Amino acid sequence: MLTFLGFAMIATFLVLIMMKKMSPIAALVLIPALFCVFAGKGAHLGDYVIEGVGKLAPTAAMLMFAIVYFGLMIDVGLFDPIVRGILRFCKADPVRVVVGTAVLAAIVSLDGDGSTTFMITVSAMYPLYKRLGLSLVVMTGVAATANGVMNTLPWGGPTARAATALKLDAADIFVPMIPALAVGLLFVFALAYVLGLRERRRVGVLALPGQKTPEDIDDVEGDLVGATAGSADQSVPAASAASAGSAGSAGSAGSAASAASGTVAAPSPAAPSLSASAPAGGRDDAPEDGFQGLDPHRPTLRPRLYWFNAGLTVALLAAMIMELLPIPVLFLLGAALALTVNFPHMPDQKARIAAHADNVLNVAGMVFAAAVFTGVLTGTGMVKHMADWLVGAIPEGMGPHMALVTGLLSLPLTYFMSNDGFYFGVLPVLAEAGAAHGVSPLEIARASLVGQALHMSSPLVPAVYVLVGMAKVEFGDHTRFTVKWAALTSLVVLAAGMLFGII
Repeated sequence: MLTFLGFAMIATFLVLIMMKKMSPIAALVLIPALFCVFAGKGAHLGDYVIEGVGKLAPTAAMLMFAIVYFGLMIDVGLFDPIVRGILRFCKADPVRVVVGTAVLAAIVSLDGDGSTTFMITVSAMYPLYKRLGLSLVVMTGVAATANGVMNTLPWGGPTARAATALKLDAADIFVPMIPALAVGLLFVFALAYVLGLRERRRVGVLALPGQKTPEDIDDVEGDLVGATAGSADQSVPAASAASAGSAGSAGSAGSAASAASGTVAAPSPAAPSLSASAPAGGRDDAPEDGFQGLDPHRPTLRPRLYWFNAGLTVALLAAMIMELLPIPVLFLLGAALALTVNFPHMPDQKARIAAHADNVLNVAGMVFAAAVFTGVLTGTGMVKHMADWLVGAIPEGMGPHMALVTGLLSLPLTYFMSNDGFYFGVLPVLAEAGAAHGVSPLEIARASLVGQALHMSSPLVPAVYVLVGMAKVEFGDHTRFTVKWAALTSLVVLAAGMLFGII
C-alpha cells in the first residue's frame, strides 16, 4: 500500500506541475499532506514536517548565504573575465551561445556547488538569450545537465555519500570513472551543439546593435554583459517581437516560486527567421522583468579588491573541500566578510542584501516546502517500501549484472529520492545483493553515480529552484524539456563505463 501511495504521490506532483495546475511550492506542501492522510498517518504529519525541516535547514542556510556570497562576487566583478571570454566565443550565433552555456556551467561546476553554478551561468547568459530570442529552457536544460555530470566530483556529494555508505575510498570510486564521465561531458557539449543548431534554424544568426555581421563582433561582449532583460530581442522587428519573445522564453512569466501567477506558451517552431542584417530596434533601458545583466560599468564593481575577492573565494572553496567547518558556517562567514570589505558603508550593505533578497526568499521557501515532501516520504515509510519493492523486483538471473542494474536504477531513484535516501538507504542493499553474486562493491558504487545528470533536475534538489527562478522559467517547462536529455546523458555515461570496463 505504501509503495503504491509513494509512486502515486510522486506521479501526482510531477503531473500537476508539468501541466501547470499548481505552483511547485504549493504542490510540494499540499500533495504530500494529502497523501499522508490517505496513508492513515495524518496525525503524525506535524512530526514528519518538523523532522524534514530539521534535516533540510542546514541546506536552506547554506543556499541562503551562498546566494548572498556569490551574488556579491557577481556584483563586484569577480566572474566578469570568465563571462567576457565566454561571450567573445559566443558572439551572436545561437550555436555558440548554447555551447558556451554548457562550457561555462561545466567550468563553474568545479566548485562542487550547484546553486553557485546556476547563479553564475544564468547571470552571464540570461541577457544574451533574451537579446537573441533564444529559448530559456534550452539554457536551463543544458546548464542542469552539464552540472549533473560534474556533480560526481568527490567534493560534490554523491561520491562521498557512496564511499561512506559502502565504506570505500572516494578516490577509488571516482578516479576510474573519469573516462566515462568525460564521455558524458562531451555528449553534453554535442547535445548543446545540436540544440544550438535547432535554435539557429528557428531564429537565425543575428547581428547585435552596431554590428554589420556576426564575424565583425569582436568586442560585443561589453554590449552583451551590459544588456538588461528589458533590452531583449533588440534585433527583432517590432511587428514580430512579441512572437519571438514568447518563443524564446518559454515559461518566463514567473519564477518557480511564483508559478501560480501565470503561464506562458511553450516555444513555437514557427518563430520568425532572422537574418544577420535584421534591423536593430531602439534600446529600452527599463527592465521588463526586473533582471539586471552584468553591466561592465555597474557601480558595485570593486576592481581594486579583485585579488582579495578571488583569494577569499579560493580559500572558501578550499575550506569546503577540506571540511574545516560545516558548509553553511563557511558561507555565513564568507558572506559577512565579503559584505564588510567590499561595502563598508551601512547603506551599501543594506542595498546589496536587498538586491538578492528575492532569490534568497524564493529558494529558502522552496527548500522548506520540499521538506514537507521529503518528510512525508521518509516518515511514512514510503521511500523504504518503494526501494524494497524495486530491489525485490530484480530477477534472480540479473544477480551477476548488479552493476548494470544499479546504474539503471540510479536514474529513477536519484530523481524521485534525495541523494541521502538513495546512497544510504538503497545502495547498501544493492551492494549486498551484488556481493552475493561476486560483484565488487566498487563497481556498484561507480554505477550508482551515473544518474546524477538526471538527479540535478529533480524537484527534490534545492539548487534547481535557483536555476529556474533566476532564469524565470516554469519548473514544469524545464522538467518536460530536460528530463529526456538528462536521462540520455546518464545512459551514455553508463554505456561508456561498461565499454571501458569500469562498471
